[in-house]
Amino acid sequence: MNGVAKSNAEVSRQIFPGYAVHAVTNGVHASTWTSPSFAEMYEQHVPGWCHEPELLTRADRIPDEALWAAHQASKQALLEKVRELTGVSLALDRPILGFARRMTAYKRADLLFTDINRLKAIAGKFPFQIVMAGKAHPNDTAGKQLIETLHAHIRELAGEIPMAFLPDYDMALALHMVSGSDLWLNTPLRPLEASGTSGMKAAINGCLNFSILDGWWREGYDGTNGFAIGNDSHPDSIEEQDRLDSANLFKTLTEEVIPCFYDRDANGVPRQWIKRIRRAFATLVPQFNTWRMVQEYTTKYYTRRP
Repeated sequence: MNGVAKSNAEVSRQIFPGYAVHAVTNGVHASTWTSPSFAEMYEQHVPGWCHEPELLTRADRIPDEALWAAHQASKQALLEKVRELTGVSLALDRPILGFARRMTAYKRADLLFTDINRLKAIAGKFPFQIVMAGKAHPNDTAGKQLIETLHAHIRELAGEIPMAFLPDYDMALALHMVSGSDLWLNTPLRPLEASGTSGMKAAINGCLNFSILDGWWREGYDGTNGFAIGNDSHPDSIEEQDRLDSANLFKTLTEEVIPCFYDRDANGVPRQWIKRIRRAFATLVPQFNTWRMVQEYTTKYYTRRP
């Protein structure tokens, strides 16, 4: 018996005391979830990467300008998709916060909007954009209401924060979002995120994670390869966790995330942002992929023993 992340195994052992529950953390299929511009860049600088994702530990050989150009190409593709599906025009030079996954209550897709006035204040100083997508199960009333709430926020923020909710979410649209966004937002209620794989897909495409320390991000984040919302503490109530996580989200967004994106050199390249992308390549992609995951299942669970 195993969990799909270390934290998932810890929670499972609490739910089922007396059982030995280990963990094989999920991974994603690298070549399936890499945008054309990044795949081309990898082939040029790190040949063989799609069969051996651990080769991306050598991502330091990729020039900053080539890496940033690959990201900008993926971002432009997302901008065109957003305009095609919604009619909303977004800017290439402003950061895009992406959020796309199953719409259900514990994912807290609305955590970003718990303080609208503060969100507007941040955007007034450091302009940013938001692109969201996702579906709710037909019987998940709360999930469907969440989508309605997000559309209400789009109308409320019109003219101040460019925002779009993309319809008909599927794998093709997911690839556009994880590769074209600059920042991948994940806000689950701890400890309910079993693993989460969209952030792994974002990491392959040079999109930095900005996430609650739950699921895979709790073991993947090292302080240099993305951004964390809050810490590993567990408040006594959901209401308190919502309050603390909201405060930490806005604090980190204001003081670390967006200033880092706008910190450019004379050529307009965000060197410190790219440094974090390289760290994500080196520390996340080699570990959180299906190549490693299948090997681990094979050696731990599927190999016949005499």
